[in-house]
Amino acid sequence: MDAVAPLPCQRHLFEVPDEISYLDAAAWSPFPLSVRAAGEAGLLVKSRPWAHPREAVQAQAERARAAAARLIGATADDVAIVGSVSHAMATVAANLAVAPGGRVLRVADEFPSLCYAFDRLARASGLIVEEVPRPEDGDWTASLLAAIGRPGAPPLTIATLTPSHWTDGGLIDLDRLAPAVHAAGAALVIDATQAAGAVPVDVGRWRPDFLAFPTYKWALGPYALAFLYAAPHRQDGAAIEENIGNRPPATGARRYDRGELNDPVLLPMAATGLELLLSFDVSAVADRLRRLTDLLADGLVGLGLSALAADLRAPNILGLRAPGGLSPGLVDRLRQDGVYVSERSGALRLSPHVWADERDVERCVAALRRAL
Repeated sequence: MDAVAPLPCQRHLFEVPDEISYLDAAAWSPFPLSVRAAGEAGLLVKSRPWAHPREAVQAQAERARAAAARLIGATADDVAIVGSVSHAMATVAANLAVAPGGRVLRVADEFPSLCYAFDRLARASGLIVEEVPRPEDGDWTASLLAAIGRPGAPPLTIATLTPSHWTDGGLIDLDRLAPAVHAAGAALVIDATQAAGAVPVDVGRWRPDFLAFPTYKWALGPYALAFLYAAPHRQDGAAIEENIGNRPPATGARRYDRGELNDPVLLPMAATGLELLLSFDVSAVADRLRRLTDLLADGLVGLGLSALAADLRAPNILGLRAPGGLSPGLVDRLRQDGVYVSERSGALRLSPHVWADERDVERCVAALRRAL
């Protein structure tokens, strides 16, 4: 396989000032200039509807759907446009027929929107929710594999997984886990929120029953828009909201489309962000982010902060923990130095994207040295 050409810093495509180190893409990303322009043009459509035929917005929906499908290796017919990942997961839970007594498997401290709908399903259907505890050695994949194959355990019915832990980037290797879930005869549901746009996501390789991701984080798009992939054998279900657009003759994953789909602002913004990412090659994005997070980890040695080993963390997120917990007010002190990060479940979460470069790494390391 040919090596991926290195991706240079794309800061010129954004409005991120030189004196700001924004390392918080896992929370939400700034808009590229082109995405902002698409949104402003969309506002004019609604502001001056007599000058912009509504029929043209439908093409924007299919443009966004097609770009989302390309990002995850799917076809447009396999992708629904929904309002959020929680909307997607509610749709998924409503379309999984399950027998009582089985297990719903997930990791501990999972993001709430991947829990609530399946907790409700478990209560209604007599399923057991099993949360795999955070492993002491940081190896989520090994712990999940052990849980999937544990002798004497109730049958695995649903596995709700992500490519990495949202709090600190701990790797959850779906290349190893997906085959084990399939071998157990369970449904595989993937939340790709912290992956799509930052690392390669491939439904052909993982073969999930369902996979969802939003646009406001790594996909460089707006809030209130997400995509739901449904495998071909999962496309005969029903949406949790019925509207004229997702009823027959709608087919495929379009049956799960949200209401008020034809938004003249959000759709072109999402499509523009997705197409920009596709122009980069997401493998090159992942390589760049791995280089930056590795530099951050190397620069912080000796500060009393620990990170997972490189082979146990995703390329795009570096989580840092301290033995006695993080210093109170640390995130605010960093912000005063122009460094923007998050704290999640006791981890300082650093998440650069394509606008970040080595200068941001240096500023972050220097700010942490001062703050600690």
